[in-house]
Amino acid sequence: MFKPAVLALADGTFFRGRSFGAEGEFDGEVVFNTSMMGYPEILTDPSYRGQMVCMTYPLIGNYGITAEDFESEKIWLSGFIVKENSRVASNWRSQKMLGDWLKEAGVPGIEGIDTRRLVKHIREAGAMNGVISTTDLDEKSLAKKAKASPGLLGRDLVKEVTCAKAYEWTEPLPDAPRLTEKYHIVALDCGIKYNILRGLVSYGCKVTVVPAFAKAEEILAFNPDGIFLSNGPGDPAALSYIVEEVKKLIDQKPIFGICLGHQILGQVFGGKTYKLKFGHHGGNQPVMRMDTRQVEITSQNHGFAVDVDTITDHPVEMTHLNLNDKTLEGLAHKELPVFSVQYHPEAAPGPHDSRYLFERFVKMIEAGKPVCCG
Repeated sequence: MFKPAVLALADGTFFRGRSFGAEGEFDGEVVFNTSMMGYPEILTDPSYRGQMVCMTYPLIGNYGITAEDFESEKIWLSGFIVKENSRVASNWRSQKMLGDWLKEAGVPGIEGIDTRRLVKHIREAGAMNGVISTTDLDEKSLAKKAKASPGLLGRDLVKEVTCAKAYEWTEPLPDAPRLTEKYHIVALDCGIKYNILRGLVSYGCKVTVVPAFAKAEEILAFNPDGIFLSNGPGDPAALSYIVEEVKKLIDQKPIFGICLGHQILGQVFGGKTYKLKFGHHGGNQPVMRMDTRQVEITSQNHGFAVDVDTITDHPVEMTHLNLNDKTLEGLAHKELPVFSVQYHPEAAPGPHDSRYLFERFVKMIEAGKPVCCG
């Protein structure tokens, strides 16, 4: 017997459907993801903390859940929205069904709604807060609760997803040759994904992961050859405590940042960040390298961006450009071995067009200076 569930947005838009996850009332910012597969990776991406994700592909759950696909230890998002949740898992690797996993994790799932209408609405009106409920089914009541729900602006969600203490990571990518370990990298965990760590290891790095609240002195005490700034959730403008510590590191070691790490570096360089209308979430975002004009198909998950025009006090150049909306996708310091990208070169699952960036980081460590431009 299906349990009725509803999704209400802060502007009063309302969708009735069926529950296939945890029951109760839950809130979060509603965004959409255009990937056709990879729902276990999406659900376990810490960058989705505080958000409810609507999948644009209509059938989700058809290959079940396998722990080997996880990008972190658990589900982080606040709700999962699909057109149809498959009751059959056609995959020999499957360990459990999607709905059962959501229930175990205490995360709501809603199916049977018009996800196409929801996505079109978000594209036109922008990402906004929403409530999924199996208890209160009243439209006006839920819209009021959604409107009162805290958004992402000004929220530091990194403190909710970062590790509690330092640890070492040794597992490489399963589909890439593992190079001989040559360099020690300290990775600042703002919500880091497993495949990023695997990428660093596969390209010849010993990796030590430290909490996002680690001080510059603590990071340098590991005597690393390079420093990595990870992806993560929430508003980058709320992370002044991280920005201040990275400022102390900027001329000390080679630095590579991904996603939130890119936004942190943008602020270190004096730039401002801003919220995108509905963000970039999916595995098919076209990005152009400014040096070669080559286009990469990239995996992305972010709702904020760096305004490159606000960076005026540092010799920094744009290295990558989003071809959909012309937003900044990459930065590089012209004098220091520091660079970053807004997208995810580890792409799990997704295109591997951008894995060269891990190699570039290693080459930059070897040279001790900037390597190329893009």
